[in-house]
Amino acid sequence: MDKTGTKWSREETILAFDLYCRTPFGKISSTNNDIKELAQLIGRTSGAVALKMHNLAHFDPELRKRNITAMAHGSKLDLEVWNEFCENWEELSFAARCILAELKSESIDKIIEPELQVLPDGDVRNQLIKARIGQYFFRMAVLNSYENKCCITGMPYSELLVASHIKPWKDSDPKAERTNPMNGLSLNALHDKAFDKGLMTITPDYTIHISSKLKREPINNSVYEWIVKYEKQRILLPNKFIPKREFLEYHNDVIFLG
Repeated sequence: MDKTGTKWSREETILAFDLYCRTPFGKISSTNNDIKELAQLIGRTSGAVALKMHNLAHFDPELRKRNITAMAHGSKLDLEVWNEFCENWEELSFAARCILAELKSESIDKIIEPELQVLPDGDVRNQLIKARIGQYFFRMAVLNSYENKCCITGMPYSELLVASHIKPWKDSDPKAERTNPMNGLSLNALHDKAFDKGLMTITPDYTIHISSKLKREPINNSVYEWIVKYEKQRILLPNKFIPKREFLEYHNDVIFLG
C-alpha cells in the first residue's frame, strides 16, 4: 500500500513518536533499519517516516533550545500527540505496543515475561503489562539518547549499561516520572550502583560529585581509577532528553550522602 500524499493518522503518528524516543537523533534517517521496518509496516516510505520523526522533534524543547530542528515543521496532529504523551511516557509506550500488535496480528503478550502471561485478564494484569512495556521503553529511550555510552566513562557496550533512574522508581510518579527519559542516565553497572547508593551524584550543571563518605575511606588505586577521579568532571550529555533539573536536585538532596 502506497500512502504517498495521504495524511498521517493518529496511530501512525504515535508509532513515529515512540520510535523517535527510542532512536538516537543522529540516526534518524531513511537508512535506519528500524525506520525501514516501521515504514514497511504502515505502508509509507522510510524517508517519510524519518521526516515525520524530525517533524516531531520540532516540539522537543531541549532540541529547540539548541536550534537543532530549525528546518523541521510539525503539523497540528504532531503537536497534539506530543502534548498528549510528553508527560505520560508509559501511556505512549503502551499505546504504541497495542497499535503494533494489531498491525502485526500479534498478541501484546509476546513482549512480556512468561509469568505475566498466565495471569487472568483484569486490571492488575493490565497494569503489570503496562509497567513492563514502560520499563522497556525507558531503557531504550535513555540508552539510545546517550548513543549507548556511559555518561561518565563513555564506555560503549550496551550489555554493560544500565538505564538508571535519577529519582528512584519507588519514589517517582507513575505517570510523569517513572518512565520519563529525562529521569534517566546511561551508566555502567558499577556507577549505577554507586549512584543508587548515594556515593556519587550529578548536580544540575551536570557535574559529578563523589560522597565524602567514600573519600574518607582508604583509597586504593581501583577506587580512585573507577570512582574518585571523576570528581568535578562533567557527564557526557545525551542528544535528547537532557536530565531534568528537578530530578537531579532530588538526587542531590535526598539520595546523595554528601
